[in-house]
Amino acid sequence: MDSITVAQLKIAIDADAVVIDVREGYEFADGHIPGAMHIPMATVPLRLAEFSTATTPYVVCQSGGRSWQVCAFLERNGITAINVDGGTGAWQASGYPVEVNAPTS
Repeated sequence: MDSITVAQLKIAIDADAVVIDVREGYEFADGHIPGAMHIPMATVPLRLAEFSTATTPYVVCQSGGRSWQVCAFLERNGITAINVDGGTGAWQASGYPVEVNAPTS
């Protein structure tokens, strides 16, 4: 499984990358990467059909642990995914923008 830094993610987002945030709803609502799709970790198996084998998702959580687990699960199910090291915490610490709003799921 591949992992990238938040600086690399910023470049990927500028090129229209698909970002999946697997944190809980309250975490997502408190601040997330702009444009990220919210699919909480516990619901990933139920929402597997929403992942495309044609698009590589960049998976993020707060620090990188949950996203790593989700990437491993996705890859076991034939979907290439990229883990974001440091997660949303590193994104915010780097000064990148966040959106704050109600959970989407």
